[in-house]
Amino acid sequence: MEKKDPYASLRIKEFNIFLLVRFLLVFAWSMQFIIIEWQVYSITKNPLSLGIIGLMEVIPAVSMALFAGHIVDQKEKRNLLALCIGAFSFISLGLFFLTLPSFIKDWSTNTVLYAIYTLVFFGGFLRSFFGPTIFSLIALIVPKKLYPNAATWSSSTWQIASVLGPAFAGYLISFIGVHWSLCVVFTLVLLSFFTVFFIKNKPILNPKIGEPVMQSLKEGIQFVYKTKAILGAITLDMISVLFGGAVALLPIYAQDILKVGPEGFGALRAAPAIGAFLTMLITAYLPISKNAGMKLLTAIFGFGICIIIFGLSSVFLISLVALFFSGVTDGVSMVIRQTILQLKTPDHMRGRVASVNSMFVGSSNELGAFESGVTAKLMGTVTAVVFGGTMTLITVLTTGIINPTLRKLDLIKDLEEHENSE
Repeated sequence: MEKKDPYASLRIKEFNIFLLVRFLLVFAWSMQFIIIEWQVYSITKNPLSLGIIGLMEVIPAVSMALFAGHIVDQKEKRNLLALCIGAFSFISLGLFFLTLPSFIKDWSTNTVLYAIYTLVFFGGFLRSFFGPTIFSLIALIVPKKLYPNAATWSSSTWQIASVLGPAFAGYLISFIGVHWSLCVVFTLVLLSFFTVFFIKNKPILNPKIGEPVMQSLKEGIQFVYKTKAILGAITLDMISVLFGGAVALLPIYAQDILKVGPEGFGALRAAPAIGAFLTMLITAYLPISKNAGMKLLTAIFGFGICIIIFGLSSVFLISLVALFFSGVTDGVSMVIRQTILQLKTPDHMRGRVASVNSMFVGSSNELGAFESGVTAKLMGTVTAVVFGGTMTLITVLTTGIINPTLRKLDLIKDLEEHENSE
């Protein structure tokens, strides 16, 4: 059997440029989200306001997801990504001005707050395009036999940025304040905009250019529904993330429970991403495609346990370790899910399938933030986190019992078919 090259996709120059663009984007986006969370909670001291941030992003992200997937499948991917990044830069610039004291000196607190929510809302609209565009672009840069390897490195890049972004944001808030931290975000977005043009234009592989929108959307939804491996994986992940969204309450833990300030907040926010990144780095050498279904169920069950431990902890080190291992288990889930999507999605439907995935999984982070904010307001912060972790455990056990297709999922055969296709 041919020895696997863990760096195979990294030997493609354009893929490395793509990874740099993705790193800059995720780094900037995660920084911006953390800074805004900190600023909004500092203004309101209300946990529900943190939930509203998530809600303001998820409403347009879900509402536009399917239409975005249709547009992505119809358009050239590189230029579409550049357009999205350009629009994102205006949102970052707007948030920069909303934290400039001389700019908002005559504004009321509520006016500033609503303006921030509005820009977050437009960011959610853009996010509905980012996911499908990036997912589709990967498939046009690397050959099919390298999809699993490319998915691992792309997800790892996302996690590295998610590690450094929140931690860097926490320290920047402490050293230069919220306003100038957002200036750094704007600079990073501009850098990603100029870098994306080093990727060449790509062909449009959709044989149904000009297809009616509703027919296109129906085809995408039906494909996901009929492909039980995709449907089961993304549904399970959506529900677990929805109820395990404890990270939305981290400003409360950092400021009021653990009392560790912005530096501790950055460390707590980065801990899950560090765990996930290390896991995905290992999977580049030790693929986890065999018995993928059981590994997915076990990983998400472990995620729920970690969330419960974090919720009950009042010791910073224990909380940090619990969040780290929640990232380890989440990393396993992410690699398996991305591999399923890349292997089982035909080229002409990548935008639509990725948009359905973003509706299920990507947006569940924000819905989870809203759920956590509401339950924290009603039950108290600790009870809300423990409740979320418990619901995750119940979901995994139920899914494992009623969905034998997912439980028995094995990706070895799919990998071999793609390796022999070229």
